Amino acid sequence: MIDRGSGTPVVLIPGVQGRWEWMRPTVDALAEHHRVITFSLCDERTSSFPCDPAKGFDNFVEQVEIALDRSNVSQAVIVGVSYGGLIAWEFAARHPQRTSGLVLASALHRSWQPNPLQERCLKAPRLMSPLFVATAPSRLRPEIAAALPDVRSRLRFSAGQTVQAVLSPTTPTRMAQRIAWARSHQFANAHSVKAPALVVTGEAVLDRVVPVDVTRRYLDDIDSARHVVLKHTGHLGSVTRPHEFARAVQRFVENDGLRLSA
Repeated sequence: MIDRGSGTPVVLIPGVQGRWEWMRPTVDALAEHHRVITFSLCDERTSSFPCDPAKGFDNFVEQVEIALDRSNVSQAVIVGVSYGGLIAWEFAARHPQRTSGLVLASALHRSWQPNPLQERCLKAPRLMSPLFVATAPSRLRPEIAAALPDVRSRLRFSAGQTVQAVLSPTTPTRMAQRIAWARSHQFANAHSVKAPALVVTGEAVLDRVVPVDVTRRYLDDIDSARHVVLKHTGHLGSVTRPHEFARAVQRFVENDGLRLSA
């Protein structure tokens, strides 16, 4: 578990790849003004959190509470990125007393359905993973070019992500299992979350992973939610433009009076 910085506590939940290291730029940017608590998902072999396969998706919701307990934090802003948004939303619905605010960044919604390529990858993750990797550049290149117009910045970002992929590898079968757990999970009532909420997306034309319209469904679920678009980003905005993302979170904390010390 990572516990970095000081100020208002923020729990940062990673995406379906499961490793916190892939979000290191986001952690560093948020930690300039907040106490950031993050982790790899509990079904990762490197994780120190318990995981019971029989519990499925509930493992991840319980992990957030365990992380707060280990950090001696009673309440925090819960930030979920992509798949982590499902975990953040469910935690906020179940534990309102421990959720001072909720941030959903390019988040999957419980109503999301995979496209045909994603469905094939989920059914045969080991077999289809080479195709998924091969098509990744065409999906991500436009948003990386928009977020990082300077060639050197793009090369530096790509090199950094490659290093993370090597040093903190993810597993296609584990990712597919996480999606399966979420699809079989009985989520809380659509309007259960009462905490102040911020929905963060990139530009619709640039997010080719989770359609912006899918993430925007949270605006109908949460009465208090408002929407911020990170310009010149797509699905990876919290990583490609981490300081812009951190500023959006900081404004949310300040405007909603969520400042808590820990």
